[in-house]
Amino acid sequence: MKRSQINSSIETAMKVFKKLGLNLPPFAFWTVEDWKNKGSEVDEIRKAGLGWDVTDFGQGNFELIGRTLFTLRNAYKQDGNHSKVYAEKFILDPPRQHAPLHFHRSKMEDIVNRAGGNILITLYKATTEGKCSDEKFTVQIDGQTCELEPGTVIQLKPGQSVCLAPYIIHSFCGEEGTGIDMNGVQYTVSGEVSSVCDDWNDNCFLDPVERFPAIEEDEPRKYYLCNEYPKATL
Repeated sequence: MKRSQINSSIETAMKVFKKLGLNLPPFAFWTVEDWKNKGSEVDEIRKAGLGWDVTDFGQGNFELIGRTLFTLRNAYKQDGNHSKVYAEKFILDPPRQHAPLHFHRSKMEDIVNRAGGNILITLYKATTEGKCSDEKFTVQIDGQTCELEPGTVIQLKPGQSVCLAPYIIHSFCGEEGTGIDMNGVQYTVSGEVSSVCDDWNDNCFLDPVERFPAIEEDEPRKYYLCNEYPKATL
């Protein structure tokens, strides 16, 4: 993935979030230069992997398979235990762009349509082998239990949410023809409210992907990604 794509996607997300009234914490705007003055006082940001996360999952087709998200809060291991029991993210949802089908072994999450247009979520139950089951299954949509057929695509309008238990396979994107327009592209923003998020060990993709792909440095880095932070130097 190219650094220019990452820089551009972060700045687009900043503009979309602001336009939709979704305010980010100050560290979202810290540049590479700002980080030179940060010491151990921001170790939680480093250890918990807070901040920007832009990936094409190593697929080389970012417009279709990719994610630009911001982790607001999460846990990290401390004395053998997690520092917190919850996590939260904002996710930029342009039409058609999605993460590959995946599920989590331990994380339970609510996917929330925060603002913009509609979100379309494809859902399956996972088999014991980690494949799409042909069995019916249930999820909770705004607190209501719904029985679904495998491969059902549900639509979430702004304010709606779905609770996904572990081993529910999912993938989602913004619905075309909805969302706010930014330079000819319509965007929706979803949120994720969940138990602890472990992107290194708890993401189970149906096909091989790279969660944090190699980056081609075709222009200078403007912002650190959540897996790139420098160590404290002060």
